[in-house]
Amino acid sequence: MSKSVARVRRALAEAGLTIEPVEIGPATTAQMAADLVGCDLAQIAKSIMFRDETTGAALLFVTSGANRVDAGRAATVAGCPLGKADAALVRAQTGFAIGGVAPVGHLMPPRAFFDPRLLDFPQVWAAAGTPRHLFAIAPARLLEISGAALAVFTE
Repeated sequence: MSKSVARVRRALAEAGLTIEPVEIGPATTAQMAADLVGCDLAQIAKSIMFRDETTGAALLFVTSGANRVDAGRAATVAGCPLGKADAALVRAQTGFAIGGVAPVGHLMPPRAFFDPRLLDFPQVWAAAGTPRHLFAIAPARLLEISGAALAVFTE
């Protein structure tokens, strides 16, 4: 098991959850992930990273797979100008590679925001540390353990 998946498993366990990440095969899009686990696209909890242009820190926006983050709204919610978070920043702060960023288990937890659309479902699927691994969780519980703030930041 990869170190990244192990870190996500540990974070879930520390939150009192007995959730086991599953290997689904490579999924390069939210639609591919939804197809592989057999859920609606909107039930995929995508982790979208931005860079705070003031501090240089990474920020996490957990959004429904059916939604797109609106950069202007995201900046308003975050209260700072946002730019693109490059792969080096994402890896350094979260410990995950782009495409496998989990909403939990970060090396240095980023400020995080959560799309209310995800709360419409009894279960959502999120990356578990690699583009090949996901875990299923109740979205309200994911919101709680991720430390994210509920906010509207999508188009």
